[in-house]
Amino acid sequence: MIYLLQHLAVVLSLALFHIVGPIPIELGVHDGALAPCPTPAHCARADWPIEQRSGDTPQSALESLVPVIEAMAGTEIVERAEGYLHATATSSLFGFVDDLELYADTEDGILQARSVSRLGDSDLGVNSKRLEILRQALNPAPRV
Repeated sequence: MIYLLQHLAVVLSLALFHIVGPIPIELGVHDGALAPCPTPAHCARADWPIEQRSGDTPQSALESLVPVIEAMAGTEIVERAEGYLHATATSSLFGFVDDLELYADTEDGILQARSVSRLGDSDLGVNSKRLEILRQALNPAPRV
């Protein structure tokens, strides 16, 4: 019983203090790409080919996702440059911060995406789910 109370006290204490963590040093575009994931336990990475024959470009695909990102709860765009976007997503309960990056790779015709947790050993699939929401926004399922 004491263990349960101690555990509950720790959880409640963490809820009071938003746990931000340090900004990852590997953010940004390096040698034409976003950084690989150090581990899939708290990071997700994807490359989405952009159908250029329909008039889309990696840059237009990135721009089309801006309103989707802005509509995500707890998400804030912190940097937006030509071909690159960095946003943070803060969880509502404990305030854990994840970094979301998009890079319009015009040379290879792909939109690169990366979402990584700043702290912890596991993200419980949150980063993968975030990228899946963005992928679905880019390529909605055909209506039947």
